[in-house]
Amino acid sequence: MAKRSSLLIVGCGDVGLRVVRALGGRLRVFALTSSPARRDALRAAGVTPLLGDLDDPAALSRLAGLADAVLYLAPPPTSGHTDPRLRALLGALSLRSRPARVVYASTTGVYGDCRGERVTETRPLNPTTDRARRRVDAESRLRAWGRATGARVTTLRIPGIYAMDREGGDPRERVRRGTPVLAAADDGYTNHIHADDLARACIAALWRGKPQRVVQVCDDSDMKTGDYYDLVADLSGLARPARVTRAQAGEHFSAAQWSFLNESRRLSNERMKRELRLRLSRPTIREGLAD
Repeated sequence: MAKRSSLLIVGCGDVGLRVVRALGGRLRVFALTSSPARRDALRAAGVTPLLGDLDDPAALSRLAGLADAVLYLAPPPTSGHTDPRLRALLGALSLRSRPARVVYASTTGVYGDCRGERVTETRPLNPTTDRARRRVDAESRLRAWGRATGARVTTLRIPGIYAMDREGGDPRERVRRGTPVLAAADDGYTNHIHADDLARACIAALWRGKPQRVVQVCDDSDMKTGDYYDLVADLSGLARPARVTRAQAGEHFSAAQWSFLNESRRLSNERMKRELRLRLSRPTIREGLAD
């Protein structure tokens, strides 16, 4: 990337700010925010805030021709099977000189339940929730846009994000609440990535991501969900969570929680290491929790 080229971050929350810190001023960074109250915090982080709302397409035209690259970290809407927010942004970016690179943060939920099988990026998609279907729509739309415009689009499929200093991403909070986990016989595999390593993966994808390419971003851990929270408890000096059977799940988990627990897969990160050349700073959950 050219010296002091520009980056637009859409959805500059915790991970976006970690990206900014990791860049260390190498790029001029803009961030789209719908909250006027966040502008001071973004400026303090070295980011130029741009007030706008993805649900208001008419307000996005100012983004056209603004940046050489786009990092899209914003969630889709909470209903429907499509992502009109992404569609609105692509419409705005197409008004003038288009960005050469786009990195999109998607989810591994697009695979659905894989029954604990090893999963690579070539596995057929099988979304079983509307949340995952919205991501599939966004991925497909972005890939087509990249082919049509010549932009280099890299899709990062991301599992559970954690960090001890991440609001809403500290796994100790779940253990402290006493939320149970599934019994070993009913449990499925889970996958994670430390928020700092995810930020570094986003930057690596901006530099090294191949055109219209999908990359899974996860660490080297190979654990079931219950074992993960047992490890969190052990390293934190907390009581291990209780175990419940699948038949008892309805008494303890919301529909949203169950949709996550009911899917089991083991992600391969070989493409991430080979193509993005990313060396993980927290290669396993144990190193990440040691923080």
